[in-house]
Amino acid sequence: MHWEQLLSLKRQGDTSKRLRREQDETRLGFEVDYDRIIFSSAFRSLQDKTQVIPLSKTDFVHTRLTHSLEVSVVGRSLGRLVGKKIIEKHPHLHDIHGFHMNDFGAIVAAAALAHDIGNPPFGHSGEKAIGEYFKTGRGQQYKGLLTDKQWQDLIDFEGNANGFNLLTASRPGIEGGLRISYATLGAFMKYPKESLPKKPTANIADKKYGFFQSDVASFQDIAKDMGMMPNKGDGDVGYERHPLAYLVEAADDICYTIIDFEDGINLGLISEDYALEYLIKLVKDNVQVEKYKTLATKEDRISYLRALAIGTLINDAVNVFIENEEAILAGNYPYALTDRGNYTAQMNDIIKISIKNIYQSREVIEKEVIGYRIINTLLDTFCTAYNNKFEGTEGNYDKLILKLLPEKFITEKMDLYDRLLHICHFVSTLTDGKALLLYNTITAGVK
Repeated sequence: MHWEQLLSLKRQGDTSKRLRREQDETRLGFEVDYDRIIFSSAFRSLQDKTQVIPLSKTDFVHTRLTHSLEVSVVGRSLGRLVGKKIIEKHPHLHDIHGFHMNDFGAIVAAAALAHDIGNPPFGHSGEKAIGEYFKTGRGQQYKGLLTDKQWQDLIDFEGNANGFNLLTASRPGIEGGLRISYATLGAFMKYPKESLPKKPTANIADKKYGFFQSDVASFQDIAKDMGMMPNKGDGDVGYERHPLAYLVEAADDICYTIIDFEDGINLGLISEDYALEYLIKLVKDNVQVEKYKTLATKEDRISYLRALAIGTLINDAVNVFIENEEAILAGNYPYALTDRGNYTAQMNDIIKISIKNIYQSREVIEKEVIGYRIINTLLDTFCTAYNNKFEGTEGNYDKLILKLLPEKFITEKMDLYDRLLHICHFVSTLTDGKALLLYNTITAGVK
């Protein structure tokens, strides 16, 4: 793969390539991506979507919105630091094509900002709840009517694939989604493959999937334009990662490892002594002891160590990327950057504590149980009504239910797969609070 091709400013609907040197220097083309994402309704909905604690009323616990903003900040730093070194190594990128390090930072920042934009309510348990409605719930009735790949899309519903759809799919009044640059879409795609084949693989890019069957052709166009390397055969669609996707992933890994840990400390789920022990392993070479001694509160001490830890991990990820740039461009780097750094063991220790004390805490489990019931009910109610309308068996109740759909979701879908995925898209756009409100309306609960 080649950087000058990978850093594509082309957008859906363009009939020719856009060149970096043609852009207005006051508003770089890749910065437009960031603007379009942050002003989108899908991004705004992240303010009431779960990061760690579903339906939390605590003001200092992160939502998907604050998490995404922080991942974007870390991503920008990663992108600029890598970009500086890449341009020093390949000066023609600047001298001939007009790229500079801020372009790398803008691409990674925008892709990182959008990395959770497709996540349904109630965190990762929301994804599982959608999948299990089809795999073990009443949605099983549709299995024999779909292809294997369409069925896999539903039973393994994936927020990453849903995010790609939100960014690119044409909707009423919007051609080509948000019209994000191909470079940012490539960096966004951590798992550039379809849902099948699903088999053991050592490649981190095959851990999940990145686009639904409805979006295969769209992603193929984007990947081919940037010269991404196909790595599947026999009619299956998959590619090696866009190099900057490694940086988006690293930004996410760094933030959820350190900041979820910080949330657990502030919630009292992890003791400060534990926190100090684990964080200091990451930052012991950078701590200013005298400054640390002046910090009077737990929040200040943890905040100081958190900032140092994130800085340490950023520099480590940059070094891993640059050391392996040739392998990454050749499609021969099947690892996450944070899995090959100097602090992998320390990050894994922190994650283990977070899983035990935060993600498996009683408060989280209780809210996830509620989330499962809500999502299952919404899917069943709307899928039934939507299909009854198409099949001509629509009752008055179905008509009332469909009137609860937002205007942009009132559209005819002739194909069963498209109808089911359409309702999944709708449910996934709901915030935690809106999903609960709809559930209460449908079940005649108390608002």
